[in-house]
Amino acid sequence: MYRKGHYGVALLVFAPVGVALVSAGLVDLAVLVGAGALWLAMLPDVDHRLPGVSHRGPTHTVWFALLVAAVLGGVGLAAGRAGAATPYRPETLAAVGAGIGFVSVGAHLLADALTPMGIRPFSPLSARRYSLSLVTADSTVGNYGLFGVGVFVTAVWVSVLFVG
Repeated sequence: MYRKGHYGVALLVFAPVGVALVSAGLVDLAVLVGAGALWLAMLPDVDHRLPGVSHRGPTHTVWFALLVAAVLGGVGLAAGRAGAATPYRPETLAAVGAGIGFVSVGAHLLADALTPMGIRPFSPLSARRYSLSLVTADSTVGNYGLFGVGVFVTAVWVSVLFVG
């Protein structure tokens, strides 16, 4: 998928998380997680700029998702322990950071699994490729369609929870 398709899938994957956080009164965390999901939506495609790393290789695995989750969890924990201006405990910030990392990379993998090329999310332990072959990565209809659906779903849940 291209950037717009990845943004759309990130919004779709974030939607239930956002609903849960806002319903629990944690609007600030919902905004943080949503912004983080969009900001990191293209992170696995860093492989385009890494010499010797194949596209949809190591950065398109659950191991990379776990690595990003661990790094962001560590950042959240460190920020909380350093006395960041927040009402949340360091452990909460660690969980939020880890969640942002895992959900963001996971959404990217899900979007790429929609294409015929698919992904090998458990490589190198398994060479099995996962692909739904629903749309090609360069499909204008697919990318804009996913983006439109993601924006629509986000607009609906935000309007229902905030406007009533």
